[in-house]
Amino acid sequence: MIAQGDKYTIHDAGIVRGFRGMRFAAIHKHAIHEQERIMHIGKLSVAVLLLALLGGRQVIAGTGEDAEGVITLKSHYDVKTTADRLVKVLRKKGMTVFARIDHAAGARRVGKRLLPTQLVIFGNPKVGTPLMHCARSVAIDLPQKALIWRDAGGRTWYSYNDPAYLAQRHHIRGCKPVLAKIGKALGAFAHAATGRR
Repeated sequence: MIAQGDKYTIHDAGIVRGFRGMRFAAIHKHAIHEQERIMHIGKLSVAVLLLALLGGRQVIAGTGEDAEGVITLKSHYDVKTTADRLVKVLRKKGMTVFARIDHAAGARRVGKRLLPTQLVIFGNPKVGTPLMHCARSVAIDLPQKALIWRDAGGRTWYSYNDPAYLAQRHHIRGCKPVLAKIGKALGAFAHAATGRR
């Protein structure tokens, strides 16, 4: 209610209150925009930090391919060629290739479509046994696997399990030399297959 002698009428007071409401709404909207901008900057900062920590490893966020504990590298070759190169280097290094699974071919046999996707399963008891001595449960993640696949943009990727993640998953303690040896070997195989230096 407006006091007597005030220049504003009741109608004018409603306009003032409406103006104040509009001003509050504008301020509120601006605050939300600023909050979203800060969150976006924060996400970018985290992404940059992760890229630095991963030493240049590719993390394909937002595609469902950024799986936890999986290292993914871009290949210079197509899926078949990358898999061929991997099998060749594995055999040269005395590794046993247990299987090479063509998931896209399997999909075609049941009338489904899948972009080129191949899984190579390999290992060597000389390497795997010491790791199982550290934690028997790690055997469920052995033999080692390499997933070679093509994305919708035509790029080929090479993915494999990060030994550090396996150590965390299976609560492995006191086996750093074994894990370091496996990590070095897996990295060398990945780079040889993808043509990365």
